[in-house]
Amino acid sequence: MHATLDVPALPEPRASSAALRGGRILTALPVLFMAFDAVAKLVHIPQVAAASAQLGWPDALNPVLAVLILLLLALYLWPRTAVLGATLFTGYLGGAVAIHARVGDPLLTHTLFPVYVGGLFWVGLSLRDAGLRALLATFSR
Repeated sequence: MHATLDVPALPEPRASSAALRGGRILTALPVLFMAFDAVAKLVHIPQVAAASAQLGWPDALNPVLAVLILLLLALYLWPRTAVLGATLFTGYLGGAVAIHARVGDPLLTHTLFPVYVGGLFWVGLSLRDAGLRALLATFSR
């Protein structure tokens, strides 16, 4: 005979309507930017090929990157996998920072631009997801 402990489930925290609205707006910015980037890579816009060449990236890999970006967007936009999507985007964007730093691009406008995009991913997600905010609050204590 063994005893079981019935612990009531805690209610899931909910984001306020203002936080939710702000989170959706801040989510839309990097999502639209990355979607545009993926489409530009898929349709072989000449400027994208030239920019890739300037970074030392073969144009043949642009469609692969486009599919990867679209996959990450799907993960990020699906609520159950949004944190995974944001985490994977952070890694992807970290690679972009490294590439821009390697070629000597200007720091604030080019090299750190992926950091700004990644920040928007995380701020938008934390405003939309009260559970993530609660988790982050436990680390700030």
